[in-house]
Amino acid sequence: MRWNHPHAIGRRATLGSWFIAFALGAIGLGFFRLQVMGRDRYLFQSDQNRIRPSILPAPRGLIVDRHGSILADNVPGYTISLIGSSRDSLTSTMGLIADLIGLDVGQVAAILDRPRARIDDPVVIMRDASFEVVSALEERRVALQGLTIQAEPKRHYPHGDIFAHSLGYVNEITQQELEGGSVAGARYGTVVGRSGLEREYDSLLRGSDGRRHVEVDAFGRTVRQEGVLAPSPPVQGKTVRTTLDLDLQSFVQSQFPAEARGAVVAMDPRNGDVLAMYSAPSFDPNAFVGGIDVGLWDQIRNSADNPLLNRAVQGRYPPASPWKLAVATMALRRGIVTMDTRMTTPCHGGMPYFTRYFRCWRTEGHGSLTLAEAIQHSCDVYFYQLGLKIGLQNLLEDGTQLGFSGLTGVDLPNEVQSFFPATTSYYDQTYGPRGWTRAVTLNLAIGQGENDQTLLNMIRFYAALANDDGVAPTPRFVLSEPVEYRPASGLRLDPTQIDELREALVMVVEQGTAVRSRIANLRIAGKTGTAQNSHGPNHGWFIAFAPAEAPEIVVGAIVEFAEHGSDVAPIVTNVIARHLFGADETLDRSIRLLVPADSAPQPLPLADSVLIGG
Repeated sequence: MRWNHPHAIGRRATLGSWFIAFALGAIGLGFFRLQVMGRDRYLFQSDQNRIRPSILPAPRGLIVDRHGSILADNVPGYTISLIGSSRDSLTSTMGLIADLIGLDVGQVAAILDRPRARIDDPVVIMRDASFEVVSALEERRVALQGLTIQAEPKRHYPHGDIFAHSLGYVNEITQQELEGGSVAGARYGTVVGRSGLEREYDSLLRGSDGRRHVEVDAFGRTVRQEGVLAPSPPVQGKTVRTTLDLDLQSFVQSQFPAEARGAVVAMDPRNGDVLAMYSAPSFDPNAFVGGIDVGLWDQIRNSADNPLLNRAVQGRYPPASPWKLAVATMALRRGIVTMDTRMTTPCHGGMPYFTRYFRCWRTEGHGSLTLAEAIQHSCDVYFYQLGLKIGLQNLLEDGTQLGFSGLTGVDLPNEVQSFFPATTSYYDQTYGPRGWTRAVTLNLAIGQGENDQTLLNMIRFYAALANDDGVAPTPRFVLSEPVEYRPASGLRLDPTQIDELREALVMVVEQGTAVRSRIANLRIAGKTGTAQNSHGPNHGWFIAFAPAEAPEIVVGAIVEFAEHGSDVAPIVTNVIARHLFGADETLDRSIRLLVPADSAPQPLPLADSVLIGG
C-alpha cells in the first residue's frame, strides 16, 4: 500500500492524534500531581527554601534575695547572625563583617565552624553586640547577604562581683555537652549556668524558647522579618528566691580587707539559710555573658589568686583553734572531762612528748586551767593532753561522725569534701606502718596535722553548738527548696553541756583572744584560730554566733595571711551587729593583714603536721 494512499494518510492522522492526546494527558496528569496532589508537599518545600526559622531565646528566670531585691535579671541585647546557602557565601559576607567589627582570621574561622543543627541554620556571629556595632551593620545591610540582627534577653548581674561565687555565671553550651546530653532540653546556642546557683538551678531558670520566621530570597538575603508566620513567644524561666540578704552581703564585702584572699559566710543556725557568702578575690560575672574576652580569660585563668575559686566551699584550710571545740565535744560526750577538769601538766609554754617538744602559742604559758578556761585562752598544752586522753582512734572516729570528713550538702555545685582521716590506716598508707607515731594525736587535737576543713563545714559545726538540740540543718541558698533534713547524729551532748560550751565561747570574746571585738550589750560566743601556713604568714580564723543565749546568726571568716585569728574577729562581729541591729551599730575597725612582699600568693596546701594555737 502506498503511503500516500488516502487510507494510509487517515491512519497516520489517527495515530498522531492519539499520540498527541496521550502526551497532553500525561502532561495534564503531571500538572495535576504537582499542583493538586503534591500541592502541600511542594508548598512546604518551597516554604522551607523561602522561610527560615529563628529561635527566640527565653529570658532566664530572675534570681532575687530573701526580700525580693533583684540579684540577677535580664536586659535587652543584640545577637548578630548570618543566614547563608553555602559556606562560600557565608565566608564572603563574613569578610565584610569582619572588617566592620574587628574580627581576625582565627575568629572568623571559629565562627564559621560553630556547630549547627542544620546547614541552613543561622550562624551566630556575635552575642551581646553593642549599639555601635549594630548601627554600623544596619547602615550596610543591603550589601550583607543573610544578615539578621535580633533583640535577645541578656543576663545581667546588677551588683557585679559581690555575689559572683554564690550566683555564678552563664555561657553558651558547648558541642561536647550537647553530644553528651548532659543538659536536658538544650540546643545549639542555648545559654546555660556555669557555676553557682545559675548552674545548680539551671533547669528552673532556663525557661522555654520561642520561634519566629524570616523570609529570604534565592540568594539567602533576608527580605522580610515580620509577619511571615505567627511567632510562638518564649516563656521566661522561673524566679528563684534565695536566702541571701543583699544588704548583709554588700556589708560583708565592704568589711573584707582589700587585696586579701579568703571568705566569709553568715548563716541562720535555726534553718540553714545562708544569709551571705563572700569569697575574695572575686570576679565580675557580667564579663562572661555573651562570651568572655580572650585576654581577660587568660588573665583570670592564670592569676595566682584564682578568683574563680569559691573559698567558702572549695578552699580547704587547717581549722586551727576553732577545731578545739570539736575536741571538747568529743571529750564531754565520752565522759572523759567536765568543764571544770584540769590537766595533770600545767601549761608552761609547751609540753614534752617522747623526743619532741610541743609548744603552746603563748611562750610564757597559761598555768593550770579548767576546760572552760582552756577554751577561753586557747591553750594548746591543755588540748594536747585532752587529745591523748581521748585517744587517736576515738578522735578519728568521733571527728568522722561529726561530719569533718564529708560534705555539708549545700545546694551549690562543686563543693569540696573536707579532709579528715577516718582510721589509722590512712597513716599506714601515707607514711608506711612505721613512718608515723602517736604524736599525730597532738597535732589533730589543736586543729593541725592531717585535717583540712572548708569554712562552710566549720560553720555547720558551730551552728550545731548554737542550737539547743546540738544538731544543725543542711545549709541552703533557695527558700523554696525543702531542707528540714537534719543529720542522724549531732553533738550528742545534753543541753547543760551545750550551754557550758557556749559560756566558754562567750568568755573568748569577753575576756579571751577575741576581746578586741566585743560589742556592748551583745553576748557573742566565738573562737579565734591561727592556722600554720607553710607558704607564708599564718591564716586567721574566727567563727561566732549571737545572741549567745538564743543564737540567730552564725558567722565565720577565714583570711589568708592574716597572721592572727584575733585580727579577723572584727569582720565577724561587725557582720553579726549589722544583721541584728542594722547599719548604725557596727564597729569602725580594720584588720591587720600581713602578705609576704617578696612572694606571690601560693595555692592552698594540704595541712602540714605543725603546731600553732590561738
